[in-house]
Amino acid sequence: MIGFVSYLVFFLTVALILGIATLGLNLQWGGTGLFNAGIVGFYAIGAYTFAILTAPPRPELVGNFELPWIVGLVGAMAAAALAALITGMATVRLRGDYLAVATFGIAVTIQLVATNFEALTGGTMGIASIPNPFRGLFATPLANNLGYLAVVVVILAVAYVALERIARSPWGRVLKAIREDEVAAETLGKNTRSFRLQAFVIGSTLMGLAGALYASFIGFVSPFDFLPILTFQIWTMLIIGGSGNNRGAILGAIVVWGIWSAIGAASSKMLPEQFQIYGGAAQAMIIGLALVLVLLLRPRGLIGEQPVTSRHAA
Repeated sequence: MIGFVSYLVFFLTVALILGIATLGLNLQWGGTGLFNAGIVGFYAIGAYTFAILTAPPRPELVGNFELPWIVGLVGAMAAAALAALITGMATVRLRGDYLAVATFGIAVTIQLVATNFEALTGGTMGIASIPNPFRGLFATPLANNLGYLAVVVVILAVAYVALERIARSPWGRVLKAIREDEVAAETLGKNTRSFRLQAFVIGSTLMGLAGALYASFIGFVSPFDFLPILTFQIWTMLIIGGSGNNRGAILGAIVVWGIWSAIGAASSKMLPEQFQIYGGAAQAMIIGLALVLVLLLRPRGLIGEQPVTSRHAA
């Protein structure tokens, strides 16, 4: 029973961390219509920045400053925001597929930098001993993980409330106007490029925060943690949960990560050892099938965006 509870806590922690990243994507795509295909890049920036700032010093690395945990979180968010600002300023004029290709290329570049800039990132060996404020604080690993889960829940709740307020604010309504008809929003005097850039930076900052929380929870980062499949996973979480709905983004993260984890566990136990290498392919195929079924049966997702009618309408 203890083993099941421990796994459940681990599962929920990772799922809710991914939920924070999905909330960031929901602001970009569900709220503004920005097709960000480089999610994993900003997630990796947050994770590596946190690791470099907070991990204990190693003589072969130029980073690892062993700063406090909260400083690492703030630094990770700032680094992701700065990277998103630079990326956004270069790509804000792009639309649709062109923006997707540009952001995907940037994410691949970030992974290549993480792999080859060994003096800073540790290369393929990664960075270990990344601090967790609860690791070793209590007598059992389960208690430590429960403490970290509580922190993740609080951060997720704060992000959710903030994004809900944003969506209902005049600023959020401009984002929706841009999503529906950018030309019409421009004719109303709105600087759509500025609003698109702001949404891109805020969403990417949440992705960086999620990456930092993941690095702290796992205690280790390497380039193999930030493969393009993560972008596919987070996009699937948003679409299955319901684009344009923050509750749907969180639900989608839990559902999709649950399916992914269940398939991985089943393949490791049920398949012969020589076929277990195909478990990852099975995970991607079944998640893709789930995505197609949702698009066919519930195009708006499990919890679709709620229609909003002006109070001035008849």
